[in-house]
Amino acid sequence: MNSKLEKLFKARVKGKVVLITGASSGIGLTVAHKLADAGAHVLLVARTVETLEQVKQEIEAKGGKASIFPCDLNDMDAIDETSKQILASVDHIDILINNAGRSIRRAVHESLDRFHDFERTMQLNYFGAVRLVMNILPQMIERRDGHIINISSIGVLANATRFSAYVASKAALDAFSRCLAAEVHSHKIAITSVYMPLVRTPMIAPTKIYKYVPTLSPEQAADLVAYAIVKRPKKIATHLGYLASLTYAVAPDVNNKLMSIGFNLFPSSTASVGKQERLNWVQKAYARLFPGEHW
Repeated sequence: MNSKLEKLFKARVKGKVVLITGASSGIGLTVAHKLADAGAHVLLVARTVETLEQVKQEIEAKGGKASIFPCDLNDMDAIDETSKQILASVDHIDILINNAGRSIRRAVHESLDRFHDFERTMQLNYFGAVRLVMNILPQMIERRDGHIINISSIGVLANATRFSAYVASKAALDAFSRCLAAEVHSHKIAITSVYMPLVRTPMIAPTKIYKYVPTLSPEQAADLVAYAIVKRPKKIATHLGYLASLTYAVAPDVNNKLMSIGFNLFPSSTASVGKQERLNWVQKAYARLFPGEHW
């Protein structure tokens, strides 16, 4: 992030209250530190209290301000209870970042006896996020101010193979957000979807081939979120994401063929988990043509 944008970011978030889900690792953890370093009060939500306490200590050791709220975002009742605790502890929430998510890499024909994969992915990525939005939204409407940022996926734009459960859940959240954006526009509330490319986080670690494909660092991902906070756009994507979206809009068959080639080039999770399998030159070349795409 350039120095001008960094200054705008600090001016935008200093003294603000920001709620971040999935804040104990990966993108959420990095975003939490970036916001706290810039003077925001970060409200950290994740499942494990011990990890949250560690993150809180790290932020406070640097002079930042953080509060923790352990919550299993798969549990709707737990979200309701945690939301009450959050709203009772602060005057308001300026920014909500729905970052927590579950990703499953498995082709549909390999999932025929695993319908629960689709249910649990939708539960966390869609229902959990929507439930939290519905709990936080009333105070944003009352204040006539607020910003909701949803961490989506480049797979939604590119129709990533092997990620039907994950992409469908993110696409559902996208559709909900587009409808909501029009409803809350007059209340001065912004809704932003960040179509995140592949990021080197613990979530992708089990898929060993990702060690050899282009990815963003958590810091680069955090910069995209910072840009979203400053500019408050409807959506943010990489150049590849926008190109993939355009390709599917004007030439869906071309998009389908390109994704099919990638699907056949790369092995399934059962072939890659636990093995340090290196990519051949064709796989490496294809991955570099589509940096950040999920294979």
